[in-house]
Amino acid sequence: MTATIPGLRFGEFQGLPALLVSTPFSRAAISLFGGHVLSWTPQGFDDVLWLSPITKRPPDPIRGGIPVCWPYFAKQGQPDDAPMHGFARTAQWQVTHAQQNPDGEIVLAMAPPEFGEVPMNLMLTMRIGRALEQALTTVNLSQQTVRFTQALHTYFRVGDAERIRVTGLDGLTYADKFDDFNEHRQSGDWQLHGPRDPGRSDRIYMNAGNRFELIDPAAQRKITLTTGGSKTLVVWNPGSEWIKTFADLPGDGWKQYVCLEAANCGNDVIELGTDDSHVLQQTITCSALTNH
Repeated sequence: MTATIPGLRFGEFQGLPALLVSTPFSRAAISLFGGHVLSWTPQGFDDVLWLSPITKRPPDPIRGGIPVCWPYFAKQGQPDDAPMHGFARTAQWQVTHAQQNPDGEIVLAMAPPEFGEVPMNLMLTMRIGRALEQALTTVNLSQQTVRFTQALHTYFRVGDAERIRVTGLDGLTYADKFDDFNEHRQSGDWQLHGPRDPGRSDRIYMNAGNRFELIDPAAQRKITLTTGGSKTLVVWNPGSEWIKTFADLPGDGWKQYVCLEAANCGNDVIELGTDDSHVLQQTITCSALTNH
């Protein structure tokens, strides 16, 4: 399917087998292991995504890029021995559709195998070009109502995590994993050295809007994230101490990324009746930072 489309070929990205995408506007790398976007580089900018240089290799999950967390986020509602963030991210996906639009943008659809224990169908569609657009569609195939949580767990590359700020969160209530999920209220833009618990973040922002800006003065750029089908944004950076507990993250990695995760988790649980579907969407764009 991909061999007949200019701008699509199989190769490697940082040693991982990947589908390599080239358009007039951007380049991308996508692993079929996990349906996992590894890289998206718009023309004129460095890679918008961060991939750990010491990530584990399949069959272990890939660390960085955009993991697909499904059919649950973290271990919400699951037993202690459940795989973290579900099993879609460690499944071998297939490309089910690929096309090149007249302007050179490329559209892909991918799907994991059916999971016998989960009566739902999952599909990820992407448009790669001026923006990176993703839509994660879940369909209930059963005769009962199903409940699930999920996320597009995006690792955004930044010039200096200590200097960035994220707009669109002021006034929102968040549950803080570092504080036993107690709830607090955000005042102003998110910054890593926020006054209540400086230097780290693992927060579930509730009743969030759908547009967020990552202002990155060190890289002189602004990343805009717009979401759909989600009332939740997770903001994660482990900071200099907590990152030491991760074998697949370098000790200084926390300075190089922040995760802004379009999610349905916490109180934002999706319920689907028979034959119902839900779409979680995100669109990522990048522009030069003219003032900050």
